[in-house]
Amino acid sequence: MSAAKEKAKKAVKDNQWIWRNLLMAFAFIMLLVVGASISLRIITRHGKTVIAPDFTNLTVAQAEVLAKENKVAVKVVDSVFVRRLNGGVVYRQQPKAGSTVKQGRSIFLTINSVVPRKVVMPNLFGYSVTEARSELQNRGLNMGYLTYVKDIATNTVLGQSVDGVEVKAGDLVVSGSTVDLTVAVADENNQTQVPRLIGMKYVSAIDAIHDKYLNVGTVRFDSDIRTYADSVNAVVYKQDTPGNTKTLGSKVNFSLTLDTAKLPAE
Repeated sequence: MSAAKEKAKKAVKDNQWIWRNLLMAFAFIMLLVVGASISLRIITRHGKTVIAPDFTNLTVAQAEVLAKENKVAVKVVDSVFVRRLNGGVVYRQQPKAGSTVKQGRSIFLTINSVVPRKVVMPNLFGYSVTEARSELQNRGLNMGYLTYVKDIATNTVLGQSVDGVEVKAGDLVVSGSTVDLTVAVADENNQTQVPRLIGMKYVSAIDAIHDKYLNVGTVRFDSDIRTYADSVNAVVYKQDTPGNTKTLGSKVNFSLTLDTAKLPAE
């Protein structure tokens, strides 16, 4: 066989070896990509979501059982002190009840402490209402009444008080206290919509009202609600018409019951 033919044959073999290795490398990379995708789906439970249950007023043990039934986890991250509520039960949760969450994710719980403790009051001056509420909740405090005054710094906090007394940053206040805020608004006629509260529990309804920069108005309790724990478990079955517009700081009235049969049909 001539040298030219040998050289040509060798070149063909080399080309075949190169292409074979390229194909093997490509197949290996694809296998890695598919494997990583499958692993990621398993780890993140891609596409599998559940509705966060309501843990309000449950003990931690009861919350863990409910969490397992709903394929989520719970983690106690903070405590407050509410005198009228039983010690050791869930007062607030994040994400909120009814939120869509991935299976296996943790729901963070704030429980009611058995004994009162004091926390440092933050400086909320200049915060937006949303930021102020988040900061208060992080400190184990609650946002209370919003008083709007005319000022160019719209939607920023101008003052903070507890039980009508100004509270300065750094003061010690009892955990679970309600902090009222004075908030700026450039146009006193600014409008917002009344949220739909039907089916929400008491604390969640208050949060929803504050989300819209409104205040809690008259709260009517059915006769079967006798204790504060009952009120925490009760659900809204009547309210001011959702979707209606009101000026910022206006009050929203609603009624609570323990009888879910009173809830209006969707």
